[in-house]
Amino acid sequence: MHIPLSRMFALAVFATTVTHSFSNWDFGSLRLVQIADDAPPVWMTESDKIRIKARGINFFDITDTENPGVTCHRPRLATIGTVGSHFIFLTCRFHPPNATKHVNDVLKELSTHGPKENLKELSSFRTRFHQITDEFAFEGLRKLLHVSDFAHPWGQNSIIVRINGSAPTDGGVVILSAHLDSTNLDPALSAPGADDNGSGTVTILEAYRALIARNFRPVENVEFHWYAAEEGGLLGSQAVVRHYAAREVNVIATVQFDSTAWVKKGTKEVVGVMTDFVDPELTAFNKKLVDEYLDLPYVETKCGYACSDHGSWNKAGYRTSFMFESAWENANPNFHTENDRADVSSEFSFVHMLEFSKLAVAFAIELGGWTSEP
Repeated sequence: MHIPLSRMFALAVFATTVTHSFSNWDFGSLRLVQIADDAPPVWMTESDKIRIKARGINFFDITDTENPGVTCHRPRLATIGTVGSHFIFLTCRFHPPNATKHVNDVLKELSTHGPKENLKELSSFRTRFHQITDEFAFEGLRKLLHVSDFAHPWGQNSIIVRINGSAPTDGGVVILSAHLDSTNLDPALSAPGADDNGSGTVTILEAYRALIARNFRPVENVEFHWYAAEEGGLLGSQAVVRHYAAREVNVIATVQFDSTAWVKKGTKEVVGVMTDFVDPELTAFNKKLVDEYLDLPYVETKCGYACSDHGSWNKAGYRTSFMFESAWENANPNFHTENDRADVSSEFSFVHMLEFSKLAVAFAIELGGWTSEP
């Protein structure tokens, strides 16, 4: 079964309306920002946030986070119980890849066609900056796809798509994520965000399409998350993590896809595996998935504090991981500029991007399982 996830989907779910006026942006509003776990949070304006981002400093905007600066401290213990108001999860042991029949069947469904069409629409908007609000269109299509909005006060919503499991472990959920917003370090200029993070957005969208087309029936719940306002300090993912922690959701594992398209000239084509601010066991499992299912080798790399939405899950003590287009030093040099476009260079590769869709499919099936029930 094919479901229509092409140009209308990009418009319906991800893109904000083309709003060229900046009159509603409040650059002087104060925000509480943290640039390291061992550093006290500081108050700064939205303009200050743009300035430190331009200097290459990543951060959490924790203004709207309960108990700013304090993590959930979720222990990873080998027992199940409660400590205070926090749930203690059974430590997962990530098995070697063993669902090759199902994974390889779904991999045959993957194509560069859908990502090309979806990214064309997604990057055609002048910006997907989180303070530009909209009313999403094509409501009928959204209902067909069982898409739900996770509302935020700044107007741009995060998006969650859930595939219900047949027998989830303690309500367990496997999460694949990307951020859907874009930014330009000069707010007056356009922010097409084709690679950061249109590529990650359509990477997991293509994986979702292929899984549904092959009638994926997981044992665990599997969710696809598209976060708002990553560029504003991981705002969307922090809100989602806070919500899941309050509900004591058993999050089995998460993987973030942020920028998956760039292959720098003169470098070896690889899959970047982040090793900082991630769960080591889950990261080792992802390496096994790369070896088993992808046509590329991996390289270990680091991106620093709060560099993408996996940081929100890691800060709260969940098992998380992050996959990137290359070694960090070989990343697309056009991030956060008007040149972050698919047509800017042959270094932007949809074939490379498809390798990450393969990884997303494998992650969903190997950790989500596949029920044999009719």
